[in-house]
Amino acid sequence: MTTPSTRTDVVIRTYGPGQVPPLVDTIADLWADAHPEIADTPAAQSEGLSVPALRRQVLSHIRNHQEGFTLVAAYAHGSMVGFGYAFPCTAEYWYGSDLLPQIPEPARVGRLMGLCELAVTPAWQGQGIGTRLHTALLTAIDPEWSSLLVRPDNPAGRTLYERLGYRYAGPYRNGPSGPVYDLLLLRVEGS
Repeated sequence: MTTPSTRTDVVIRTYGPGQVPPLVDTIADLWADAHPEIADTPAAQSEGLSVPALRRQVLSHIRNHQEGFTLVAAYAHGSMVGFGYAFPCTAEYWYGSDLLPQIPEPARVGRLMGLCELAVTPAWQGQGIGTRLHTALLTAIDPEWSSLLVRPDNPAGRTLYERLGYRYAGPYRNGPSGPVYDLLLLRVEGS
């Protein structure tokens, strides 16, 4: 196990869509490490929360969101310890027709970033790496608004996102039988 020394030892790198496919296995393994409570459990697999599902999701997002797709990765001593990825999208795409009317008008018409994943391996959590990854995504994509989904049973993630300024915008279900997530929304400062 890597023992963290300081946050200053961490380097953040930014990747475009063409650079990400060789990193998919590494980020999938890191995601599983960061989410041991859900990764590859039977319940998680039925909800599409598995390592193979994450690989498919990332590759699908790369194919469908070439314009602006960004992955940021945190490295400590040459090893990836965290990552996040996002892309610019329309409010109609991100929120869907059921939730869209509940979203404040400025968030429906402003530049929107859909934040898909943000994960830090447990040995490096609590050292500001998630915040740095989030900041790097905002810098690269330059949205007016950012939105993400968080599982209601993920208090650590929810705490981070609330500290970053995200607020609850409503329940979100990706399909009729899919799990219900909390959709969070952030008005990006300076936009």
